[in-house]
Amino acid sequence: MAYLDNSATTVVCDAAVQEMVRVMTEVYGNPSSRHAMGLHAEQALAKAREQVAALVGGKAERVFFTSGGTEANNLAILGAAAAFRKPMAAITTALEHPSVAACFDELEKQGWAVTRLMPLADGTVSVQQVAEACTADTALVSIMAVNNETGARFDIAAMAEEVHAIAPQALFHTDCVQAAGKLPLKAERWDVDLLSVSSHKLHGPKGCGALYVKNKQKLRARQVGGGQENGLRSGTEALPAIVGFGAAAAAVAPFAEQQRHYERLKAVLCEELNDLPQVRWHLPPNGVPYIVNLSLVGHPSETVLNFLSGRGIYVSAGSACAKGNRSSVLKAMGLPSGEIDSSLRVSFCYGNSEDEVRALAEALREAATSLQGRRT
Repeated sequence: MAYLDNSATTVVCDAAVQEMVRVMTEVYGNPSSRHAMGLHAEQALAKAREQVAALVGGKAERVFFTSGGTEANNLAILGAAAAFRKPMAAITTALEHPSVAACFDELEKQGWAVTRLMPLADGTVSVQQVAEACTADTALVSIMAVNNETGARFDIAAMAEEVHAIAPQALFHTDCVQAAGKLPLKAERWDVDLLSVSSHKLHGPKGCGALYVKNKQKLRARQVGGGQENGLRSGTEALPAIVGFGAAAAAVAPFAEQQRHYERLKAVLCEELNDLPQVRWHLPPNGVPYIVNLSLVGHPSETVLNFLSGRGIYVSAGSACAKGNRSSVLKAMGLPSGEIDSSLRVSFCYGNSEDEVRALAEALREAATSLQGRRT
């Protein structure tokens, strides 16, 4: 088997599994309970918060747990918008994950003036584009750190600096779901106001995410009740998932080692497929090496995915959250429809091997030949 769809989800690491089992079987008190079992649960929660804070490069008291990246993005964008109390101006890109894009669709319905920056042909959005779109009236900006389909990387620190210089009252949010665990995050140094991450993208369990919030007074809760997470996210904390997230965050391999490994895997894939005439590469400059987008032109993505799956090789066609719909990201880049409809996303984790990548390349070569009769 070759699982190469790690941008969709990852296998849960041993450290996370062990910590989750310990909490479920030994530290199962409610963190809000005022007895010894509750205290032990509260201590486990605090430890996980410290671990995730180290992951995002922020202070522990600024980390709030959610049910995942989608809720973190919703809390950031809709919670920030609610804090302004009236519709204002906002900026995002046409490349965002559906959980961000849908929030801005909702803000438009509420009367917000939303600017969606279109990418350059290579799939990037520049700092200059952000600065030119920003005005003194801009109240909210949301731009992802790494694109989940192409691997395009954005200069979040420079963008946040420009936005805060032009519009001091603006809140800057970045979706770091595809960066966390593979790239160093520096929430405090970047001076972002809001930063989202997700557990299951970095070998933690599903059902848990976190939002870094620089100033909680500038955010309105979207879920009310018992006042957990310092009032921003009420409800009994999902402690097993949270401690699993913390353990996975603490267990990430050194970033320099990861990058060397991903660069090698990417190089092997390119070497193996560069002479295949049907292949078109969609590789943004300065893109991350652990996400590779390509098209096997003439062969619909779904057909190729089924072919690969039958051989125990797993990749995806763009964002897993798009559920088979045509990629809005590749469409925004202006790619031909044939390349969009045949696009594949290969995404690595640190545990992937060169042999797995070569198996993928061999299977794609076989698909290019054996699927000739099913070309579009």
